[in-house]
Amino acid sequence: MKSAAPVKIGIVGLGRLGKRHAANLRYQVPGGQLAAACSIAPEELSWAEEELGITELYSDYDEMLNKADLDAVFLVTSSAMHAAQAIKALDRGLHVFTEKPMGVNVDECRQVEQAAARNGEKVFFVGFVRRYDPSYAYAKKLIEEEVIGEPFMVRSQTVDLDEYADFQVEFVPASGGIFLDMNVHDIDLARWFLGSEVKTVYARGGSYVHKAFEDVNDADNTVVLAGFEDGKMAVISASRTAFHGHDTHTEISGSRGILKIGMTPAKNRVEVFDAYGARQDCVKDFFERFSEGFLNEAREFVNCIREGRKPGVSANDGTKATEVGFAMTDSFRQGKEISI
Repeated sequence: MKSAAPVKIGIVGLGRLGKRHAANLRYQVPGGQLAAACSIAPEELSWAEEELGITELYSDYDEMLNKADLDAVFLVTSSAMHAAQAIKALDRGLHVFTEKPMGVNVDECRQVEQAAARNGEKVFFVGFVRRYDPSYAYAKKLIEEEVIGEPFMVRSQTVDLDEYADFQVEFVPASGGIFLDMNVHDIDLARWFLGSEVKTVYARGGSYVHKAFEDVNDADNTVVLAGFEDGKMAVISASRTAFHGHDTHTEISGSRGILKIGMTPAKNRVEVFDAYGARQDCVKDFFERFSEGFLNEAREFVNCIREGRKPGVSANDGTKATEVGFAMTDSFRQGKEISI
């Protein structure tokens, strides 16, 4: 059933990304009302009150669920908390948006799927933001219109600035490592564009720049060859060590053409010609690159609730991406192809 009432949302987690989500919900999502904020960091709650005018502030998630008058929660907490918080909110009768990953192991993801199924009247939304980026959404439309014929191969990469690498080392155990933390979006895109499920993965990589990642059984640069059930394929890579900027791009090859998305991570359309040559400035981080996508997914979450419909991304999508991410991790650590 459609509803004209605003959707009252409680945001949980106000770190670097949480602040961006909170500002979108507060000022740029019609039909949504940011009614409460929850964080274990007092300075983040002060920010919500001073910058966004939020007066219902909580340092405890359970207390917010018990006391705040909410229709939905927006989870931007650490990866290890997503599954438990999502399940608790769903079983309280709330709509749920959760940032990726949906869980830090496959069993957690399946528990979330079960919770979403038993609360099927509620909207459950996984933050696979690239699906809501205008360029990626347009590419999907062209694929559906068979502009490039039958898609058979995806090449996709996620590359972050080297300056972020050092602080990521301590988060590896909680985040699941480079494949879950960085490639989960590329995995989701490959499944989405190819319309098939991953059957095998073979991963290689190493700690070529920051040796500290070796100590936590992870890497700073990786590449994966994925085989799909219908014979299609994907090449997925990640790097924590770019010096030019955040460089996410994707290429889809089809039987009658190729789509290329974001091959040059340009900040804008300006080209600079100077003593250093000809160049374009790059976007610095993932939020700058996907700012439209983050806003669009928040609007879609609220619209789904108000219009009584389900989003295009499901809990099963969250489980599949996590399952493939862990298979990639196993392949990297064992040095062999892994079947799913």
